[in-house]
Amino acid sequence: MADEPDRPGASPSAPLPGRPVRGSATGRPIMALFDLLGRRWTLRIIWELAQEPAATFRELQQRCDGVSSSVLAQRLAELDQAAIVRRADRGYTLTPDGRTLCAELMRLETWADRWAARTAPAAE
Repeated sequence: MADEPDRPGASPSAPLPGRPVRGSATGRPIMALFDLLGRRWTLRIIWELAQEPAATFRELQQRCDGVSSSVLAQRLAELDQAAIVRRADRGYTLTPDGRTLCAELMRLETWADRWAARTAPAAE
């Protein structure tokens, strides 16, 4: 992984395409995305910002029940470095790429619902 962040204040550990990440020494884009999304609280933060963007740090922390301020700050820095979240005048919001990612994740929800229906135990 890179020793220095690409931008001031950004986390040097943010998984990005082209960098070695968990599960891939080559830094394949899909592996970088899986590494980023697999980190604690990342999906919840994205979900909350998709539901109601432009939350302040404290508002977002309240909406993400139980996330510590240090973990939230780390995840927001990683998501900012990955160009999925940005800090706006009124707080945090999804970038256009972040909104596109949410739309793709909703396709996974559709798949998961079909999967759940097929794998649900039969009623007695």
